[in-house]
Amino acid sequence: MPDVEFEAMLAHAAEEGAKRALADVGLDGEEAALDIRDLRSLLKSVRLVRRTAMQTAVRMITTGVMLALLAGIAIKLKIFGGGP
Repeated sequence: MPDVEFEAMLAHAAEEGAKRALADVGLDGEEAALDIRDLRSLLKSVRLVRRTAMQTAVRMITTGVMLALLAGIAIKLKIFGGGP
């Protein structure tokens, strides 16, 4: 079998396999490109939410530690009066 014919047959098989794989997951038809764009947008949004949640958690922990340190300093220096 000539190389050109073999490569053409291989390309055709790959294309048909890709079409079948997309059809198996429901991404075939005229709106497939729109569906894929929507999925990518959804994934981007999930990544943004995850990153924002992580940043918020780090900020809250940092703020809590700083408040605890300030409270400890205030108690040690008896800034708010009273105490033995």
